[in-house]
Amino acid sequence: MAAAAPGQLNLEESPSWGSRSVECFEKLEQIGEGTYGQVYMAKERKTGEVVALKKIRMDNEKEGFPITAIREIKILKKLQHENVIKLKEIVTSPGREADEQVNQEGNRYKGSIYMVFEYMDHDLTGLADRPGLRFTIPQIKCYMKQLLTGLHYCHLNHVLHRDIKGSNLLIDNKGNLKLADFGLARSFSSDHNANLTNRVITLWYRPPELLLGATKYDSAVDMWSVGCIFAELLHGKPILPGKNEPEQLNKIFELCGTPDEINWPGVSKIPWYNKFKPARPMKRRIKEVFRHFDSHALELLDKMLCLDPSKRISAQEALVAEYFFVDPRPCDPRSLPKYESSHEFQTKKKRQQQRQNEEMAKRQKVQHPHQHARLPPIQQSGQANPQHWAGPNHPMNPSQPPLSSGPSHHQYGKQHGPPGGPSRYPPGGNPSSGFYPDRGSQGGSYGSGAYPAQGRGPPYPGSSLPPAAQRGAASGYGAPPNYSQSNQYGGSGAGRPNSMAGNRNQQYGWQQ
Repeated sequence: MAAAAPGQLNLEESPSWGSRSVECFEKLEQIGEGTYGQVYMAKERKTGEVVALKKIRMDNEKEGFPITAIREIKILKKLQHENVIKLKEIVTSPGREADEQVNQEGNRYKGSIYMVFEYMDHDLTGLADRPGLRFTIPQIKCYMKQLLTGLHYCHLNHVLHRDIKGSNLLIDNKGNLKLADFGLARSFSSDHNANLTNRVITLWYRPPELLLGATKYDSAVDMWSVGCIFAELLHGKPILPGKNEPEQLNKIFELCGTPDEINWPGVSKIPWYNKFKPARPMKRRIKEVFRHFDSHALELLDKMLCLDPSKRISAQEALVAEYFFVDPRPCDPRSLPKYESSHEFQTKKKRQQQRQNEEMAKRQKVQHPHQHARLPPIQQSGQANPQHWAGPNHPMNPSQPPLSSGPSHHQYGKQHGPPGGPSRYPPGGNPSSGFYPDRGSQGGSYGSGAYPAQGRGPPYPGSSLPPAAQRGAASGYGAPPNYSQSNQYGGSGAGRPNSMAGNRNQQYGWQQ
């Protein structure tokens, strides 16, 4: 498919889509999982090309092909940009597969449908979760510049992403970053008169206007999410980790101040403003809380996290911010170190396996108190320890491949080792541990996890969302974690909030 000219959509149709079988690919390893199905790293049998296969789950569909998948395919066929994930083709399977569960009440179709994406080695969340990883300021600037470039292209072509988060930002070993998981994306008109659902965007990255019930919004919602990502990279951990919508709003007000008609004209007319308006006024504290950021970063962040969406900086404006033109400059993507593949789905599995090993060791120690006498001696300094990650935050050495617990495909060796280590963030950041201990599975940016139930009814019934709806569990090829949906690439799970709770098809059956 030919690439579109800058600022234009690709309208060329590919007649071969859907004509090939999934048997043309050999599945190598699962890299994501969610309510939508699974995401696999796979190799095309004829050419040897490595791709990502995202299964579109059909057994829960009672009314045909999922509307979310239709939207995603339609948008990705038109968007052709170096910072947007490329959908290569659609393939099918002739019948039910061994890993497919049969739902007698769902879709009776016997086959499966897969979206074939270009393969990316990491998602930003999975990469940041690597033990001891430390992003440099030039590296952060490089990733942020690519994120803003891809998002500006989407907004220029009237597409809202509506689920910007770390697990939906895919990175390859050439340093290229690409926006992925367009399962919640939709086209918008320039008049902004359409009513859109406010139950989108993973909770920790959701802007205040959506949390207050707005149904008319524009590209500013994506820029709030970008601001949260930017601060997270510099600070060393998520900055607004709310457990439910009311708590999320309160955290926003504590950091950004109380919205009123002075700093946000028209806010009192947003549906749920009076219900969630703070009892006491709060002052804006961004520059105080993040005073350890350099002045240019702080200035850009302050504009991204502006309460009034009409005053929030756009992606185009952010790209020419002073932050990107002062030393240290953004590095060349090709100069970035190469890492073993890291998707959040995989890093979560490694942490779970480590916890299980630690618990088993504790039980064995209680049952056999003298067994430790038979352990191997402590290794001398400088001697490699096969239990640890091979060089976290160091380029991979082709002459010394990383240690793994078995055969691996394309740097997918399963590593083991403690998730500790020095902070992965630059000196000015928070000296937190090198990973997010409270982060759940996000499956990677090829797909996403469950989202909270959609609707425009009473705000936030009940006291809180389930833990899985707090921080999207999804992958860059899929969708966000607070929503139950057929995600693009990735998986879902507890830990990070999901974009929505409930069945995503209910959300999109009638809402926009």
